[in-house]
Formats: sequence, C-alpha cells, structure tokens
Amino acid sequence: MSKITTCLWYERDAETAARLYVSLFADSQIDAIHRNPIDGPSGAAGSVLVVEFTLAGRRHMALNGGMAMPYSNAVSIYVDCADQAEVDRLWDALLADGGRPEQCGWLRDRWDVPWQIIPAALPRLIADPDPARAARAMAAMMEMVKIDIAALERAADG
Repeated sequence: MSKITTCLWYERDAETAARLYVSLFADSQIDAIHRNPIDGPSGAAGSVLVVEFTLAGRRHMALNGGMAMPYSNAVSIYVDCADQAEVDRLWDALLADGGRPEQCGWLRDRWDVPWQIIPAALPRLIADPDPARAARAMAAMMEMVKIDIAALERAADG
C-alpha cells in the first residue's frame, strides 16, 4: 500500500462524493468510513468525518472539513480515457447535478473538484513526429471544451 494518499476536502459531502467517484471507475470501492467521535467543525458526533476509498486502484480519502475550501487547477484529477465513449460517460456523470465544464477537457464537478477528462488520443496527436500535424491537433484542442477525438484527428490530418 502506498504511503501517499490524495485527500479531497468537502464541506459536508465527502461520502456522497466518494460514492459517486467509485461508481464511475473499475477497481474502485469505499474502503472505510470514519465518524466524528465528538461534535466539531466537521459535524456532530457520529457524522461522517473521513471516507477512505480506492479510485481505479489508487488510494484517496475524502474529508468533511465543515467549511468550504477552494480548489485550484494547480492540482486536478487526470483521467486517461480509452475512447470517446469513456470521455462522454465521465464528462456527463461529473457534470451532473451542478458541475461545470471548462476549457480543453477540464471540468469542475458539483463540489468544485477539478478534473481533466482526456482521451489517450490527445497526447498521442500533440506529440506526433510531424510538427505541423501536432500543431493542428493542439490548435483544435485549444478551441474545445470537451475533447472530441474525431475532430482532433480531422484537424491533425489537415
């Protein structure tokens, strides 16, 4: 087991968020739920304090901190998607109930957590050995919100 675990801060929805996330990815599960032993800033005694969960094989925890804390795009959850169907499925699920799309494959879920929903085709196309082809793919990506693989490939092909 890794010594490093990503901790995500929520005002009060740690369990709801963790349950959504594990429902979206294979090799994911809720590992443990820890409850507040006393009343505190994160909630009353007995309420959820921390949810430990595995997300696509990686350890995470969700903490109910009792107050809103802003997230920054300086740290995000990057998802390497196999195809457009996976991009579309995750995009829709993470935007549901109040998420918001951003530029270039980025979105914020309803808790404001930043995600990058990126098809494997994108890094391949922007690293193409033909610099003109890579530049066209990059320029197309810069105009997108959700990444469209077919549009990227058409742009790369000129």
